[in-house]
Amino acid sequence: MTYCVGVLVEEGLVMVADTRTNAGLDDISTYRKLHHFNVPGERVMMLASAGNLSITQSVLSLLQEGVPGEEGEPPQKLVEAPTMFQAAQLIGRAIRRVRSIEKDGFEAANIRFSISLLFGGQIGNGEMRLYLIYSAGNFIECSTDAPFLQIGEHKYGKPILDRAVKYTTDLYDALKVSLVSMDSTMRSNLGVGLPIDIAVARRNALTLEVNHRIEAGEGYFHDLRERWSAALRAAHRAIPRPPYGPSDK
Repeated sequence: MTYCVGVLVEEGLVMVADTRTNAGLDDISTYRKLHHFNVPGERVMMLASAGNLSITQSVLSLLQEGVPGEEGEPPQKLVEAPTMFQAAQLIGRAIRRVRSIEKDGFEAANIRFSISLLFGGQIGNGEMRLYLIYSAGNFIECSTDAPFLQIGEHKYGKPILDRAVKYTTDLYDALKVSLVSMDSTMRSNLGVGLPIDIAVARRNALTLEVNHRIEAGEGYFHDLRERWSAALRAAHRAIPRPPYGPSDK
């Protein structure tokens, strides 16, 4: 399994992704799921992936080498897209291109064509944006009312984000809450695990402010996990007992 989350707040963008992939209990590996397509001073773009690894790698290769154009147009690389919206469209085309090539083989092997992507960043003076791109190549955009998107095993971390993240949340508070969301997912699903890749881009900076991998045993993340667990236990103890059932006599 996979868990990736993107949070777009007023100050900028946070992306967090685990690195665990598995094809069964005895075939567990580590692969990067958070990728960067950056030209400092011109554009900063991040792409997080979930789904079939071979499909993801094929899509990434197309975006790096060039997606074949339509009606004789030359191939286009992701770093050449003029706007974030057109970049999201290009990613959708890359997905559909891979599907058209691999469809027959996948169907013959009874393998589901599965990929979902979080794509966020900023190009030039354009708006910083965050998209969720589906396996059909269509996509939706993050909004100020719901300033985060998730892919993969998202159900365990979503309640935390729902309660703690707003568009006005501080950028590094958004990172902290995203890591708590990741920890909650890891505790409930062994298919999600360390290392964790994180990236932070401040609005209009057009470069990555943070590009870091959290390895097993890293002090801050270990402390965050312990403090969150302790805070939950304290909150549980502080809430009054439910007034249901037989009354005490």
